[in-house]
Amino acid sequence: MSNTYPPVGFHFKVEFRLDGVVDGDSRFQEVSGLTSELGIEEVNEGGENRFSHRLPTRAKYGNLVLKRGLLKDSRLIKWFRDAVEDFEFEPADVLVTLLNEEHKPLMGWNFVNAWPVKWVVSDFKAQENAVVVETIELAYNYFKRT
Repeated sequence: MSNTYPPVGFHFKVEFRLDGVVDGDSRFQEVSGLTSELGIEEVNEGGENRFSHRLPTRAKYGNLVLKRGLLKDSRLIKWFRDAVEDFEFEPADVLVTLLNEEHKPLMGWNFVNAWPVKWVVSDFKAQENAVVVETIELAYNYFKRT
């Protein structure tokens, strides 16, 4: 495939590095929240009333949101339950990798010191024939493109 075509967003993998070990429990149907932005501080200059100086501040990052079919039990869910139920946090690095048609990495993002902040299970509806989806939301310090 030529580098002039943008990559497709449906072929990716997610890896968790818990205790220095890559966790195989990482198949997700959706990844979102890959956002970063610089904060802005406005400084008013005395005697200058036409505008304020706008200066960059720290980078801000959104939460990483992962969705998949509900699993009965997994190492990832145990990690989450330890944080929420026992308030025992073990930050993990999370690597999201976009893959090409040969399953080779095109580009990736490494989320540093991620920890769980929210877990949601989809609604149960007798009128629908749908898979139960769990949504896991993670906060992290920052991410780097790899």
